Amino acid sequence: MTTTNPESSAAAKYTTGYTDDHAASGLDATFPAIETWKNQFAAYEILVDDPEFTSVCPKTSLPDFGRITIRYMPKEKCMELKSLKEYLFVYRNLGIFQENIVNQILDDVVKATEPVWAEIVGDFRPRGGISTVVTARFPRTEERR
Repeated sequence: MTTTNPESSAAAKYTTGYTDDHAASGLDATFPAIETWKNQFAAYEILVDDPEFTSVCPKTSLPDFGRITIRYMPKEKCMELKSLKEYLFVYRNLGIFQENIVNQILDDVVKATEPVWAEIVGDFRPRGGISTVVTARFPRTEERR
């Protein structure tokens, strides 16, 4: 007698078709360097806002729209904004998940500036009635809320 696990049947019925390739999409892209200039002061915060950020969903190829906010406390280097703008433009035609965008930006900002701390927030507009807010922080910890 053959039995069917109802949980696995239900899971198969609702599979979205996302693959590991979708999940890793865009992470191997080549980004231009974020240039920096020498910081002259201590203990202050910089906030950079991109209210018209765009990217592409790696599965559907539909555009994603959102706001990227970069907050950081510089040590010795500050981001040069024109190079940051050119860096962010790469995402316009890149298929990449929203969660990966925010984490990639954090990694690249930290690599360029070596800040005291940094926080990147991606506030993405609704698609299909669901919006997403993704926050990544440096220094990274293993703690989860």
